[in-house]
Amino acid sequence: MTTTVPSPVRIGILGGGGIATAHLNAYATVSDRAKVTAIADVDPEALARREAETGAKGYTDFTELVKDENVDAIDICLPHHLHTPAILAAAEAGKHILCEKPLCLTPEEAKQVSEAVQKAGVTLMCAHNQLFMPAVAKAKEILDAGTLGEVYEVRTTDSFYNDFDPDSMGWRANAATSGGGELIDTGYHPTYLMLHLAGAVPTSAFAMLSTHRLKFMEGEDSAQVLVRFDSGAVGQMVTSWAYQAAPGTDRFSVVGEKGSLSSDGSTLRVQVRGEEEQVFEHEQVETFSAEVAHFVDCLLSGERPINTEVEGVSVLGVILAAYESSRTGKMADVIRL
Repeated sequence: MTTTVPSPVRIGILGGGGIATAHLNAYATVSDRAKVTAIADVDPEALARREAETGAKGYTDFTELVKDENVDAIDICLPHHLHTPAILAAAEAGKHILCEKPLCLTPEEAKQVSEAVQKAGVTLMCAHNQLFMPAVAKAKEILDAGTLGEVYEVRTTDSFYNDFDPDSMGWRANAATSGGGELIDTGYHPTYLMLHLAGAVPTSAFAMLSTHRLKFMEGEDSAQVLVRFDSGAVGQMVTSWAYQAAPGTDRFSVVGEKGSLSSDGSTLRVQVRGEEEQVFEHEQVETFSAEVAHFVDCLLSGERPINTEVEGVSVLGVILAAYESSRTGKMADVIRL
């Protein structure tokens, strides 16, 4: 149980770019429990627009925003390479944290982040929004109930045709600011989803990375990764900015000793051997709104978020092992960061 925050939770957003729009819209859905009171962006024009939209106090330097006494929690919507300094500054200021993926970029940063959060005693939630898809929640409930028995295989896919070009891609085209390529960006989603469904500790990974189409990038535009878990289960993950997945491709699937489940992201099919197939239809929800509501509710109640820095570091460990495997052509150990 962590320290609770009075309602409404006062939010400071770091970064006023595209992803901040999704977060701001999400906070509007919980306006009875949270209020955006501050926002930071280095671009004066972008900051002025966000100030006008929200009525929040503007800062050009996020290290000043985190000291604002009118802020309880920080929402990090910055480029990847700024996540760690933002987390460290927020933790030092005693602010709770919601951080967009990826949590951080290196083992050294993972250690710094974990120690800072624990020392400060603040709550950090990783913004793993796909965990709030109703089909994912139902699948996790079925798996945790043991309906499929021992899990043998987990597959996840997140691929789409990305129309990035050198002018629009910005910091994502450079490995120094993105941390790699597509795998550590969009590929982060099917990685955390795989770990969530497997319910086990990843121990090793083998990866094939490709640049099929976005050749101006320093990093890969596609990745295929195999992961071995300590339970014996194997995960298979496919992700790409170069192409959309073929029609009929599952968003995720799990095979266990007693049967299987699979989903396109809305319909969940469960087939237990010897029984009739069960089909669960779910309406699509706005996952950013669900994610933000969960974060706010956890701060008000003191409950643990669905994914904290612990899970975020585990996801990073798999991705770094995948990059190492791609470099060597061999299976790489997932370092327990």
